Amino acid sequence: MIEAPLSALQDSPVDETLVVLGADPGNLRAICAKWGARPVENPDWRQGQSTSVRAGLEACGRETRAAVVLLGDQPFVDEEAVERLVDAFRRGAKVAIATYGGKRRNPVLFSREVWSLLLHELSGDEGARSIIRKHPELVTEVPCEDVADPADVDTLEDLRRLEEISRKM
Repeated sequence: MIEAPLSALQDSPVDETLVVLGADPGNLRAICAKWGARPVENPDWRQGQSTSVRAGLEACGRETRAAVVLLGDQPFVDEEAVERLVDAFRRGAKVAIATYGGKRRNPVLFSREVWSLLLHELSGDEGARSIIRKHPELVTEVPCEDVADPADVDTLEDLRRLEEISRKM
């Protein structure tokens, strides 16, 4: 399943793809190598999504101006959604968040200007949602419903539903 977002990132306007690894990193290393992605280990993955965001940001080089957070369990988010976020950043967005039918979802782009805020305030399994709610002045919403689908896989039932959708595509 992680190959779908990695494939989408191949044609997106990002310079490097990092994959933050938690449970069972061994199997995912080979997939990262196949797609030219750099694996980043998160030994604290059990403490929630925030630790993965933090590990990814901390692994970025000094020259990195922004980071796009894309979840591995969202196979129908593609390069066009990422491209729209990058375009918003180029126009001055500090935090560019994809929306689908007016609802904020992933992916999300964070300019380096807000990383210190993320690194100090992130906690638990909520990722950056609480920070986005606390700092609405930083957020630029980017409609993506016409180019991507934010459906994610959290259960076996979700996986079966998405497999059915992908067969129809």
